[in-house]
Parts: sequence; C-alpha cells; structure tokens
Amino acid sequence: MPRTSALDAKALQALGPERLTELLLELAASDPAIKRQLKLAVATTSSPQDAAAQVRQRLATIGRSRRFLEHEQRQLIRKDLTAQLNAITGPIAQGDPAAALALLWQFLELGDNVLGRCDDSSGMIGDIFREAIRQLGPIATAAKPEPLALAEQVFEAFCHNGYGVYDDVIQQLAETLGPVGLAALKQRFEQLGEQPVPVPSKEEWQQVSYGSGGPTFAHELAESSRQWTVKLGLRAVAEVSGDVDGFIDQYTPEQQRFPRIAADIAGRLLAAGRAEEALGFLIRAIPDRSRWPEMTWEHTHIAALQALGRIEEAQAARWNCFERCLDGTLLRAYLDQLPAFEDVEAEQRAIAHALAFPSLTQSLCFLLSWPSALMQTAELVVNRRSELEGAQYGVMGVSAEMLSKDYPLAATLALRCMVEFTLAEARSSRYGHAARHLQTCALLSKRIEAWGDIPSHETYLAGIRSGHARKSAFWKRMQELGQT
Repeated sequence: MPRTSALDAKALQALGPERLTELLLELAASDPAIKRQLKLAVATTSSPQDAAAQVRQRLATIGRSRRFLEHEQRQLIRKDLTAQLNAITGPIAQGDPAAALALLWQFLELGDNVLGRCDDSSGMIGDIFREAIRQLGPIATAAKPEPLALAEQVFEAFCHNGYGVYDDVIQQLAETLGPVGLAALKQRFEQLGEQPVPVPSKEEWQQVSYGSGGPTFAHELAESSRQWTVKLGLRAVAEVSGDVDGFIDQYTPEQQRFPRIAADIAGRLLAAGRAEEALGFLIRAIPDRSRWPEMTWEHTHIAALQALGRIEEAQAARWNCFERCLDGTLLRAYLDQLPAFEDVEAEQRAIAHALAFPSLTQSLCFLLSWPSALMQTAELVVNRRSELEGAQYGVMGVSAEMLSKDYPLAATLALRCMVEFTLAEARSSRYGHAARHLQTCALLSKRIEAWGDIPSHETYLAGIRSGHARKSAFWKRMQELGQT
C-alpha cells in the first residue's frame, strides 16, 4: 500500500498559489467559519478601515445571538473571538489606534452576552476577555482619547461588570486617564455613593426575580451591590493614584483589623515612607498565631520593623515565624543579618528544628529547598518512614528525584509510599505512575548495600503481588514495563 504524503507547509507550498486558492475557496464555500477567517485576513492586508468594518460587523452579529453554547459551539466562538481580538490588537491597532480602541470596547461589551450563554468553568473564554482588558492600556495610550470621556466610559463599564470582565479596567487605563480622568472617575463614584437607591414598586417587583423577600429585600440587595461597587471603584482609583489615605478610607475600622487587609494597607504605607503608621495597622490586626501563620502579615510586619531600624525585633520575628512554618525565605533573611560565623550555628539549629517538626511533609518541603541538608533529609525519610504521605505526589516525587543519586534507600521509601497509596486507594489513573515507581525502585535496589529492617525490593514486590493480586489493570502496566 503506497505511503500517504505528509501534509506540511512544504507540501502545501508545492501545490502553488493557484491550486491553494482554489482549495481555500472550496473550503470557504462549505464552511462559514473558514470564510469569515479568509475575509478577515484579506481585509487586514488591504487597509485598517476594511478590517475594522469586518470586525465591527462580526462583533455585532455575535452580540445579537441568544443561543446557548454547547461544547462544540464554545470551541468555535473561542476561535472566532480570538481571531477578532488578534485583528483589533494587530493590524488595526497599528494602522488606526482610535478605531482599534473603539472596537476593543465593543469587543468587551460582548462579555456578558457570551459568558452568559455558556458554561465557562474552564475559564478559557473568560481568558480571552481578560486578554482584551490587558490590551486596553497600550492601545489607549496610542489612541489618546479625551480623559473625561474615557473616565465616563470606564465608570459605566465598571458599574456594569456582571462577569468580572472589567475588574482591572481602571488599573489598565490609569496612565491614559491621567490626573484629570482619575479625578473625574473618583467624583463619579462618590456621586454614585451619595445617590439613593430607589425602592421598587410592587409592579416592578413582579417583573424581576430576586427570590423571596419582596421589594424591601430587592432594595437592600441593590443598595449593598451599589456600595460594594463604589468601594471597589474608589479603592482602585486610590491605588493607581498613589493615594494611600483614600485607599484606607474604603475599609471600615473593623475590616482594617483583618490581618490580610492590614498587611495590604501597611505595605502601601511602607512604600510611601510611613513605616510607623504601617506598624500601627499591623499591631491592631495581629493574627491568631495558634493557627497557620498569615504569611503576608508576617512578612509585612518584619519589613515595618526593619524600616524603623528595630533590627533585633525584626530578627526575632523572622526566627519565631520560621519555627512555626519553616519558611526558607525568612531563614535566609535571618541568617543574612547575623554576624560572621554565627550564621553556621544558626543554620544547624534551624535544620535540627526542621527535622523534629511535627509535619513530616512540611519538614521535607523545607529541607529539599536547603541543599546543604540533603543527608539529613535522607535520614529523616528513613527514620520517619511510617509518616510518609503517599498522597503528596509532588513532595514525594521531588524527594525521590533529589535523593536517588546518593541516598537510594531513602529515595526508594519515597517511591514506595506513593505506590502503596495508589494501590490501597485503587487510584487506577495513577497505576502507570506506580508501575514506573516500582521500576525505578528495582534500579535503585542494585545500589543499596544494607537494607536493615526495611524489606528488600524482591520481598516488597512479593508483598505487593500478594496484597493487590486482583488489580489486573495495575499488573498489566507492570507487564508493559517488563516488570514481572
């Protein structure tokens, strides 16, 4: 039977332009998507105006659709939207930035329509609109719209942000808005916050669905939504304007005592050279240290102490936090601050603390990031092998990889715990991984001279055969790898 010719760029070029043109026209006649793609490609090569007209027409058509998008249609609309966005941000933006900016706004307005007609749990379609938002800044910079008009456009978009498409619109357009546009935008949000929310009449209530509660509930819901929009808008304006006090004002005193919010505020105060105030916010929001550390707060607290010249307190905070969570970044910073020769002793003390840490997985995460502790890591795996968590594939896999060269016994134990978890829980999707782990164990066993009270590879494999003989899918994987 003759071999089929490969279909690649070289083979297609050999057909010549005339034959390729005929084939493309035939495909376009039977496939509307290909026809649109070809028309857009032709338009972009002729003039930005022709391309803009094509895109404008296509976006309007998409916006009129109300059909729910099933899986196949989602793939088609994704390709279609990507093609339109590439045309806007590519040849149209290069030839006519103002037209590209107008089209980009029209594109973003499709967000509610398209996302409301499909299940975008994967985020693939949402990502296209987020990319469009990221392109707003550079295109607006080139187009140079009037700041006050742009501020009004941004305000309307931010207030009608049903699917979060416009979450970052203020940040992306801050440079183009400039002081004048940002001031106008701030004023519009403040005005919105002062306007009363109308209470719907019974007739209006009957035309919408807010669930139970009646018009009063609808009014409270609308008022809450508006207040949230105003706060988010003013917060974004303050952030891009460098207005730290305006940013702080968007949080209530109670909210300012949440560790994460306090750390966010303190970080901005530190950047503004207001370290004393930053520390004050942090102290008023000390987290519950009986739980897992709030790392953003901890790092910001240390930065505030350092900025104030309270070096000993900053060092104590670094060490105390390291003791609780084994943060290698904090330990490195702590060691860097120590006088010469004291850092070696402190490092050994830190490693000893990590070896005795209650969570073996957390201990391994730290030790594996500390190259000088590889020998202690191997000893830890052997001595505390009953605590190894086979479900922690990432940690155990890295452990086996890093230990395999010089510590084959410890690497074997890390691999075995994953095998045991996979088989005990019948995770059939991981049978291939488990078989490869055992194959690696067989290779490592050739370099292990003393097993101690740990079963040899042959003994261990016999136990696996006995305990999991009925898992035929796993043994099939083993046979494929030549492991019998």
